[in-house]
Amino acid sequence: MNSLLLALVPVLAAYAIGSIPFGLLVARLAKGVDIRTVGSGNIGATNVARSIGKSWGILVLVLDAIKGLVPTLLFPLLTMPPGEPGIKHIHVLCGLATILGHMFPCWLRFRGGKGVATALGVVVVLVPFASLVATGVFALTFVIWRIVSLSSMLAAVSFAAFTMWKLWPTPFAPYTWSTAVFSLVIPLLIILRHRTNLTRLLKGEEPRFGQKPNPSKSETDDSAES
Repeated sequence: MNSLLLALVPVLAAYAIGSIPFGLLVARLAKGVDIRTVGSGNIGATNVARSIGKSWGILVLVLDAIKGLVPTLLFPLLTMPPGEPGIKHIHVLCGLATILGHMFPCWLRFRGGKGVATALGVVVVLVPFASLVATGVFALTFVIWRIVSLSSMLAAVSFAAFTMWKLWPTPFAPYTWSTAVFSLVIPLLIILRHRTNLTRLLKGEEPRFGQKPNPSKSETDDSAES
């Protein structure tokens, strides 16, 4: 029981760090804007870039990625030595908790971003090569279509497919099962968080990056955010 409680400490700490709303804080400190009241109303980097400037959006993107990377990499080491059996699963749980913190921050009534940038920081630690594949897919599809939501979802799918391929034929072996579950659950969550974007994509109404969303939909627009 004590070991279980000890393992939960870094996971809960990771959730708390993931819940830090950098988009909200940067917009408020830089421009005095409540990012939840402009654009899509989302706290992610894309809405920050659209609403107060691309440089601020890039800053939020970097901060959100760092808050995914640091807890995943370091927090498990606070309670376990590096070679301890099972620490791999704690790394995965910390990564999952950080992403969930970004998506559902306790400070903002559980209304957060889409988790893409934070997930990038996490997967760089957990599955580095798969993160490169996903980043490449995102970059390629964004250059072609300039639609953040489409690129985000395709990157998530490519990450899941590549990770499972690398773990095959025993993805759910004792040492790798948590990574396999993570590679399925997080991409699914990211796609679910983009469900309104997917609807607009099917209708041909999803705005390209740099294009202003339809003003009549500004309050309900849930455009892709990090």
